[in-house]
Amino acid sequence: MIAMTIVRKGVVGLGVAVMVTLAVVGMASAQGGSIYQATLAEPNQKTGEVSTEEVRRILADGSAIVLDARKRAEYVAGHIPGARTVAPSPDAPPAEYIAAVERLVGGDKSKALVLYCNGPFCQQSRRLSEQLVATGFTNVRRYQLGIPIWRALGGPTEVELEGILRIFKVDQTAVFFDARTAEEFSKGSLPGAHNVPVDALASGVLQKAPLPRNDFNTRIVLFGRDSGQARVLADAFSKTPFHNVVYFSGTFDTLRTTMIKCAYC
Repeated sequence: MIAMTIVRKGVVGLGVAVMVTLAVVGMASAQGGSIYQATLAEPNQKTGEVSTEEVRRILADGSAIVLDARKRAEYVAGHIPGARTVAPSPDAPPAEYIAAVERLVGGDKSKALVLYCNGPFCQQSRRLSEQLVATGFTNVRRYQLGIPIWRALGGPTEVELEGILRIFKVDQTAVFFDARTAEEFSKGSLPGAHNVPVDALASGVLQKAPLPRNDFNTRIVLFGRDSGQARVLADAFSKTPFHNVVYFSGTFDTLRTTMIKCAYC
């Protein structure tokens, strides 16, 4: 496993992701390994770390519960697909968080857990992992590179219904893409959404889409007939420079019905 050590600086947001990604690339190249095998290798760790490659394997084989250690508001806005959250209210004591994790694992403190948060400069996953170990959990690891590097390396990000509704209401710069067929789209979609049918991806429809090519940081929201269709479009976007992309894992019917109800909220 490739290890990297980063000097902490007061850098946030996209700058952090770029800086850390470059550091990971440099370390991986110097030691002859893959960037997907890199870890942060923080000093004085009480739990081990996993790499991006290992997180992908864990999600595929279900060998551990991937737990998002961030606040619920952050989770619903975008999280690693398959990750869980048990975040209590922001003012809740640590004991409440631990109790929620205990309920998640059915009291089995030997259950394999992998925690992540907002990357190298966020310590939420480290703090929670240490609290879990202190209360008897025996199989806790962290993906300390976190969701910024997950995204930077082309990992898909899933948005919850609560998150997509909030984005639709407050983020006027967000761009929505409908993955359904052109025929389905013609019968109605979300207001302002554009159509990128996944059945036409092979013909280059994504390259012709009205994308904000002057700002690759623009938030892009994908949805389709169902989770599978939206995920196909998300995987296609992972091969573009756009990195602030989320896909909705629910159905279009659920999304449309909720949107109509919320119009009168």
